Amino acid sequence: MRRRLTVVAILLLATVTACSEKKAPEPVAWTKVDVGQAEPVTLTAHDNQLLIGLRHRGAKVVPELQLLENGTRTPIAVKPNPASPYAFEAIWYSIAYDGKQLLALGGAAGGAHSNTRWTVWTGTPQTGLVEHPQNFFTFGGQDAGDLYSAVITPSGEALLGSWGGVETGNDAMVWLPQSDGKWTRQSPAKTVLQSTPSLLVGPSSGTTLGESIVLVGSQVRLASGVVAQEAAVWQSSKLNAGWKRIVLPDPGGRSQAITATCAKDCVISGYVDGQLAIWQLDVSGTAKRLQGVPSIPVGDKDKLPAPVLSDGKIVQVIAQDNKVKVLSGQDGHWTVQDAQGPDGTPTAAVLMPGHKLYLIAGTSLWQTTLT
Repeated sequence: MRRRLTVVAILLLATVTACSEKKAPEPVAWTKVDVGQAEPVTLTAHDNQLLIGLRHRGAKVVPELQLLENGTRTPIAVKPNPASPYAFEAIWYSIAYDGKQLLALGGAAGGAHSNTRWTVWTGTPQTGLVEHPQNFFTFGGQDAGDLYSAVITPSGEALLGSWGGVETGNDAMVWLPQSDGKWTRQSPAKTVLQSTPSLLVGPSSGTTLGESIVLVGSQVRLASGVVAQEAAVWQSSKLNAGWKRIVLPDPGGRSQAITATCAKDCVISGYVDGQLAIWQLDVSGTAKRLQGVPSIPVGDKDKLPAPVLSDGKIVQVIAQDNKVKVLSGQDGHWTVQDAQGPDGTPTAAVLMPGHKLYLIAGTSLWQTTLT
């Protein structure tokens, strides 16, 4: 009997030792991509074309744009309007591209209060980006909020942001183009984009899903003794029509959706109670929070690159303990790998054909091939 117990003990010890010696996942090796003297600030992908929005601090025209296709970098002309001085200093906030048309949103701090002065640009890779000056009160004035995304849907283009509320706080705001190159605010009154005394809307990022616009952020519920912040999504049925609000499940005590990638459905990244959270949203509007996501701190001011989908796996690049990490997996099954090469905060990521993942981290552009 004693001998049998001894054998069992040895087997248990061997099992524990084997588990303790399990190797950590291999780090993901990245290669720096040459983009010249400028700093990458935005990434936009369409098929095998990658648009790289750049900031050239020392140039007469600060915003730059390059097209990377089949390993070849081609500059795209950027043409500020002389009547719009802040266009020359603009930093790209968002660039949308549908394979034909370009729509870009730039911003530069200026004026007595150093508020962001917004600029709108349209064009094609062949003709370049041309800036269209707007009336000051299109994006500015006492009721001005923020802007964050330019989007193109099959039904038209839009700029997304916020504006002083019809009733209170800020409303979510959509700007649509006119035929003369000007942009006009669309009324959010009596829609889910409007804040009320008991519910403040707060989207902070936008993308598209087919004909619809998808906004992600949070809503704040206000009641006697209650202030509850919950991650939420606002989705239109077509461009700026048919808006509905979807409160993301399992919001914990405080949550926020930060960014999203949408194809057949949407993958949304944010935080719940200060830890990374990932949700999936299908075309019917049904959302679920994915389980088993590793505990990685994410705060109010942290930036998250949009997640990407590769062969059915979700890939999220994130900073942890001042190091770049690569989280990958599916609901309930995740792997965290170190990143070999990139330093600085990761701010943008896109997946290209051939499983090539491009990443902006710090002031550099990096590339790896996912396996």
